[in-house]
Order: sequence, then structure tokens, then C-alpha cells
Amino acid sequence: MNFQQLRIVRETIRQNFNLTDVASALFTSQPGVSKHIKDLEDELGVEIFTRRGKRLLGLTEPGQELSGVVERILIDTQNLRHIADQFSNRESGNFVLATTHTQARYALPGVIKWFKENYPRVHLALYQGSPKEIADMLAVGEADVGIATEGLSGEDKLATFPCYHWRHAIIVPQGHPLAEIHARDKLSLEAIAEYPIITYHAGFTGRSHVDESFNQAGLAPDIVLSAIDADVIKTYVALGLGVGIIASMAFDPAQDRDLLLLKSDALFPQNTTLIAVRKGAWLRDYAYAFIERLAPELSVTHIREVIRPE
Repeated sequence: MNFQQLRIVRETIRQNFNLTDVASALFTSQPGVSKHIKDLEDELGVEIFTRRGKRLLGLTEPGQELSGVVERILIDTQNLRHIADQFSNRESGNFVLATTHTQARYALPGVIKWFKENYPRVHLALYQGSPKEIADMLAVGEADVGIATEGLSGEDKLATFPCYHWRHAIIVPQGHPLAEIHARDKLSLEAIAEYPIITYHAGFTGRSHVDESFNQAGLAPDIVLSAIDADVIKTYVALGLGVGIIASMAFDPAQDRDLLLLKSDALFPQNTTLIAVRKGAWLRDYAYAFIERLAPELSVTHIREVIRPE
């Protein structure tokens, strides 16, 4: 038994049992992949995968039990390397952060600037993606820390921690009728729903809370355009295509001079951005320093207790 065989088993599950994709992902040949699987099955005395001819269809019952052990072995192997790196060179290394556009653009610049000033020898890789892509990167060990508002809680392989709270707000062009209503009275969902709406794509930046608010009010807003980031939303609101609903932190009075921000805290629920770490992961000290800078109320001790392997 060797680590390459274990990596192939894990990658076969990840690639939905397609050995061509497994070979491509691991930079090896398909016959080599098949041989490693057969050698491991022969050594263990059980079949790991169900087959139809030469095609793999899924996991056998022993394979289902083995898959969890394989994952833990490979995670612990990665952790061993991280521990060795930690003590051989405390101030250098690689830190992979996966987040959404909104977080990267509006919430994280100050923290990242602080991190690079304090850990100049650490290579920080910032990946932007959907909440689902962030969760997947964390689950397979391709990212150390993930930050998003949606899509991270409820994932079995991930531990999540509250980072900060925020609310949506309405944006309109200068002179829009809603600005008058906002100036003399409180905005209502009914008033907003009378106009075309531009907001986040489903699954991004608290969109579920926006939908929930309109649904509870018995309203069906006309969402004419959705996007994954606030910059696109603001562009089309400025063109007069509709009323925008964005994260209030995404509004910059200096840069967005052709728009007005209409606070609407009472209309939409509070959102909580989450920090996520893979359960069983071993984080370097600088990763904990980043988390503490972003969310000072989170202690290293608490995070370690939550992500500690059972």
C-alpha cells in the first residue's frame, strides 16, 4: 500500500469514477490508475469499486468504509507537512484564501494589506468563486480558509464561524422617485416592487434573504437582471435599468457619485458572513492570525477545538 494508491482512490471518488479524468487530475496514465486500484484491492482482499466491464460505477460496501479512512490518512499526511513547515520556518509558506467577489472587493482589502505587511514571506493566494466552489475547495484541501455569506453552513466536512454581520440596501440613480419617498417617509417593499430590480444572482451575497422578504410580503418583484458582484449591479442601475439591491458595504460615496444609497435595514433580514475551515485541518499560525484580525472575537483555542479530528 502506498500514498499514490490512496490518492487515486480519493480522486476516483471526486471524479465520479471516471478514470480518464482521474489520470488527468493526477498527471498519470489511465492504465496506471487501473493497475494501482487493482493492486490495492488485491492487497486488501476486497473490491473497493463496483464495476460493469472495465467501467467503475460506484463504491462497494467495503469501499464506502475505506473511503473515509483514506480521506483521513491523506488529510493527516498533509497536516504532518504543515506541522513540519510550521516549526522549520514560522514566517514563510503558502496561505490559500477562497472567497466571493463581494468579500474580496469590499470586506477583505484592509485585512489582506495588514497580513502582507506582517507576513511578507508568506505567499497569499486569493481565489474568488461561488459559495459552492469555495466549499469544494475547502473540502478537498485546496484552500485553507473560506469566507462567504451563503453555501458554507451545513457542509459536513467544514466547520464554520460567524465573521461579521451586514445588511442589504437600495441604490437608485440621482433623482429617482424612491429617493423622494425615502426622504419624506420610510421605504416599503411594496414601493420598491413597483420598479424593475437588479440584484445578486441566486446563491450569492444574501440573495435568499432578499427573496424571503418579498415572499413573506406576498410580492413577486420583477428581477430584470442578476449578477454575482455589486460592481455590475451598480453599473446597470446607473444606466437606469432598475433599482439595485446590494450589500450596503459595497456602496462607495466617492466612487458612486451618480447613485444614491437608501438605507433599508428594516426591510431585509441581517446577513452573517462566515469563516469556514475544513474539519481535521492543521492551520499555520499565520492563518490563525489572519482569522483573528478579521474576526477578533474568535479565539485560536476555540477554532482548534472545533476543527480537531474526532
